[in-house]
Amino acid sequence: MKQKPTLPRGTRDYTPAMMLRRNYIISHIKEVFEKFGFLPLETPAMENLSVLMGKYGEEGDQLLYKILNQGDFLKNVQPEDLKKGSKLFALQIAEKGLRYDLTVPFARFVVMNQHDLAFPFKRYQIQPVWRGDAPQKGRYREFYQCDADVVGTNSLICEAEIILMMNEVLGKRLGIQGFEIKINHRKILAGIAEKIGAEGKENELCVAIDKLDKIGKEKVEQELLQRGFSENNIQALQPIFDVPANNEAKIQFLEDFLQNSAVGSEGIADLKQIFEYLQLFDSQTSFPVVVDITLARGLSYYTGAIFEVKVKNSAVGSISGGGRYDNLTGTFGLQGMAGVGFSFGLDRIYDVLEEQNLFPAQTQSTTQMLFTNFDKESEKFVLPLLKKLRDAGYKAEIYPQSTKLDKQFKYADKKQIPFVLVAGSEEMKNNEISVKNMQTGEQKRIKIENLQTFFQEQL
Repeated sequence: MKQKPTLPRGTRDYTPAMMLRRNYIISHIKEVFEKFGFLPLETPAMENLSVLMGKYGEEGDQLLYKILNQGDFLKNVQPEDLKKGSKLFALQIAEKGLRYDLTVPFARFVVMNQHDLAFPFKRYQIQPVWRGDAPQKGRYREFYQCDADVVGTNSLICEAEIILMMNEVLGKRLGIQGFEIKINHRKILAGIAEKIGAEGKENELCVAIDKLDKIGKEKVEQELLQRGFSENNIQALQPIFDVPANNEAKIQFLEDFLQNSAVGSEGIADLKQIFEYLQLFDSQTSFPVVVDITLARGLSYYTGAIFEVKVKNSAVGSISGGGRYDNLTGTFGLQGMAGVGFSFGLDRIYDVLEEQNLFPAQTQSTTQMLFTNFDKESEKFVLPLLKKLRDAGYKAEIYPQSTKLDKQFKYADKKQIPFVLVAGSEEMKNNEISVKNMQTGEQKRIKIENLQTFFQEQL
């Protein structure tokens, strides 16, 4: 019995039509990254687990895909090793894992190549990552990230430019409606932990608060109790769940709430400086930036400003996020290397563009024109024309064998090719070609010498 082919859960095939749409998104992202001075980089799909483990917090480590050692991976395993528990046993039979994000491999790259790089070093990277999450709408186990990071500077101009890039790609170029760029600061969260009497427990606070949108306030409070926070801590946290609506009022609230916290005050000062830089860049634009005091972003390596982009009234989750990680390279032995970066979630942006019907019609096909194929005589006539149009920069093809014209037109229609060119005996005799506009149905004969001029006007 033949086995029915299946895909692993949380993955999907990308059809040609989907790839053209994805390339449409990627081309805009690349153009903006390069416009802001970022250079392209690629790193391997797999990394040593020693590089990956401990960089994403407790939950991130559990979601890492581990790769079994090559050959007989049980060769050196003893029966008593099984009693160590699944976590330690997994590390004994797997030395490598699939990358969880692009930022940690980037930090590893910077440390290994530090003497060859010009700092500040700005790179962008568009590659797939893998996470053992439960698959759901907008969440996949294999998905692409589009990262931009800069290391080697403390300047908050970088944070302001991240907001500019997010706004340009999502709003100006892709036309997404109703997105918000949420911003907070890990030092503000550290100040809140200090204020509620739980100093030093900001990581535990962040892991719980980061789930507020998903599980709600009550369950966040339950999780905080499970993580060792007292009833008094949680009571002192209550003002955070009910803050003013606009950014100025939120910052004023924070200044009052954290007035005795040095670390919290540093975070507030950073936010104010980022908003000041945005004004200097473009005082005429009202950026869709919202200070969100409960935004935590669970990754444990963030130390400064943190970002997240969500679309209102959409089932898709966060479509972009990032933050500052002042000592990420320190885990690999390179101290004092400040960095900040963010990532676009390509697959989620794709889903949002589908939801909002924002893909241009012409992302369905690369081919701009199809030459039909009558017989050997027509092939001799059109093949030189096909080469000429391709040399002029047009995307053109010929139906590869002579067959019924109806079948060739159906092919063009299915591929959404906008123009079909027909060279029958009459056309060839008059040194002309018939061009049919597949959208309007209009058909006209064009002199061969006027063909390029015609398409310059049409395309």
